Amino acid sequence: MLFLIILILTFICSYFWPWWVMAIIAFIAAFICNKKPGLSFFMGFAAVFVAWAIVALLKSLPNDNVLAERVAKLMQLPNWPLLLLVTAFIGGLVGGVAALSGALVKKAFFKK
Repeated sequence: MLFLIILILTFICSYFWPWWVMAIIAFIAAFICNKKPGLSFFMGFAAVFVAWAIVALLKSLPNDNVLAERVAKLMQLPNWPLLLLVTAFIGGLVGGVAALSGALVKKAFFKK
């Protein structure tokens, strides 16, 4: 459930709001869904990784990956798919840490 909430909201919001909104989404979703911190990190990481990879691919394919290829060369990467993976990994880390923070805040302030 947590994975799907973060994935869908991140995917939708990435078209309208700045990139850091997904961290707020992951934090709030993990805070509301009562999961263990480790599982929250993994779910947040995986959901944002998949969402950012899909969004980057959907934005890159219509222009035949011209811009992605140029940015990959600028970053000294061999090709654009590696740039896509690096982008998704960085987003996944931010989403995972935000979800972990949400779970830990819930655990710290609302003990059973």
